[in-house]
This record gives sequence, structure tokens and C-alpha cells, in this order.
Amino acid sequence: MRIWVDLTNSPHVLVLRPIVAALRAQGHEVQITARDFAQTLGLLERFGIEHTVVGRHRGGRLAAKGVGLLSRSTALARWARGRGFHVALGHGSNDVTVAARLLRIGCATMFDYEWATVQHTVNCRLARTVVVPEAIPAQRLERYGARGKIAAYEGLKEEYYLADFEPDRAVLAELGLDPAKPIAVVRTPPAVSLYHRFENDVLGGVLTRLEGEQTVVLPRTPQQRSELAGRGFVVPPQAIDAQSLIAYADLVVSAGGTMNREAVALGTPVWTTFQGRLGAVDERLISEGRLRVLERADDVVFEKRAPGEASGERVRRDPAVLADLLMRAAG
Repeated sequence: MRIWVDLTNSPHVLVLRPIVAALRAQGHEVQITARDFAQTLGLLERFGIEHTVVGRHRGGRLAAKGVGLLSRSTALARWARGRGFHVALGHGSNDVTVAARLLRIGCATMFDYEWATVQHTVNCRLARTVVVPEAIPAQRLERYGARGKIAAYEGLKEEYYLADFEPDRAVLAELGLDPAKPIAVVRTPPAVSLYHRFENDVLGGVLTRLEGEQTVVLPRTPQQRSELAGRGFVVPPQAIDAQSLIAYADLVVSAGGTMNREAVALGTPVWTTFQGRLGAVDERLISEGRLRVLERADDVVFEKRAPGEASGERVRRDPAVLADLLMRAAG
């Protein structure tokens, strides 16, 4: 079977990489398109994943997103036409669901945060299959048109794509970090996302507190990178092995979602400063004590973990399970 996978943001590379590998191991032919945004292309290059670049991010304003959806979906449809695809897969990619509908190709979408209303209203209505964690109540997705399309999986998506992961200490040397001293990792907020349109004062306080400490900050945009310049943080100039960095870190503070859940999956202490509406996955992690909400910068505990100490037992799950769920869209 000929399968088309579209990647529009950095985390999607990580999530779909082992799924693509599982599909190819099953004998399917997989071709990949990618949008030029954040570290998406850098990660594809780092993993040696062949891909075709189609389009770029148009900005965070609603009008710009609308223009970007129309132009990139059209470009994707032109690229895919005549290639004989049986099914298209994406992780929250509106572009590929629209393009697939234009081409009358079965499509599956995957996500784990249910309150991105604009995105899911498009994806869930156009996709044949909606793959989500079982933590998300089905009734929260019915408003988007997902009734009868939901394929749920156990646990976190990070437990699937990190199943075969073992940390590599080379990232510490690459970033000039001293493993004998505490290491903090901070991920900036997704400033261009519609569901996160305001300043995060708590995260700003964390950055002020961690100035002068051994802190790696991972910005999402060039503007954020320029704002961090000259503050004494380690700011990688290119895509890095962030999962190994998280595994060796003593503290992770993130305003997003994926890095928080990667820290949970790898057993690293993690605080969230996300100020949007909490999703069901994070609600469950917080109730279980695996993810902590940071309300004041002074609450952060910045100290060296004992060797081998983890905040929770690591769970590894088979990514072929997700591949099979996504392939339900093939009919």
C-alpha cells in the first residue's frame, strides 16, 4: 500500500518516525512531505529521513493561518496527485486532511490535546479516523465531528515513540554541559498557537531565576531566540538530541505539552507553565503526580538528582499499535 505522511511541526517528526518504520516493516511504501517550521526540517535531516519540503508557516494570526491552510493544502494536492496514494496520515496537520479530501484519499489524524478548536474542527470532520489517547473523553471530540471515527490507545504517545530510545551522553558534550552540576531545560511557549496567545509571566520568572545556572533553553521561533541572546543560557543553534538532554536533565520546565510528556515518560522531574485550557492527558498526569503545575517561579526545585534516580517507572509501548490504528483510514 502507498502511504503519504505529512509533518508540520517538530514533535511530529518524533511521533511519526517509528510509525513510518513500522509501516515500512509491514511492507508498505511511505513518502513524506514536511512544512518548513521550527526544527521540523532539522530533525528530519538529523534522523536521515527522506522528505519533500512543501510550504512554510505563515504566522500566528487567524487570517494568516487561513491563507497558509489554503495555499499549502493546494500545493500538497498538486504534489500528491497521480502518485497513487491509498491513505494519508498526519499529526494534527490540517493541510494534509484538506489535500486528501480534495484528492478523495482516505486520511487519518492523530493528536493528544483536545482544545485546539480550529484545528480539530477541520481535521476531525475531514478525516476517516481520529487517533487519540484513551484519556480524552469521546464526548469532548464529538463537537468536532469525530463521532464514530475515534481509535483510542493506552498511555502517552511518548511511551510509543520513545520505546526503543536510550539516552546518548554525547549531547552533553555537544552543548558544553558539566554532568556533575545540575542541568535545567526550559521550553518556551508556542507563541504562534491560537490557544496560547498571551505572555507567560511564570516562565519569565523561571528564566530570571535560572540565569547564571546551567540552563538550556529551547526556543520555538527566531524572535524568541533573539530575546534570549546575551542572557547566559545555552541556546542550541540547530536541532539537537532533545530526548537525551531531557533524560540527563535534573529539571524540565515547559509551557508546551510534548516536552512535558517526554520528561514524564523518561522519569525526569517536570513542571508545566501552560496557561491555556488543560487537556485530559495533562489532567490525568497531574492527578497522578507525574506532572506538576508551576504557579510561582520560586517553587522550582533546582538540584542534582541522584544517579539513576527517576520520578517514575518508565513504560515502553509498541509503535506498531499506533500504525495499525492510523491505517484504519485505508478502509
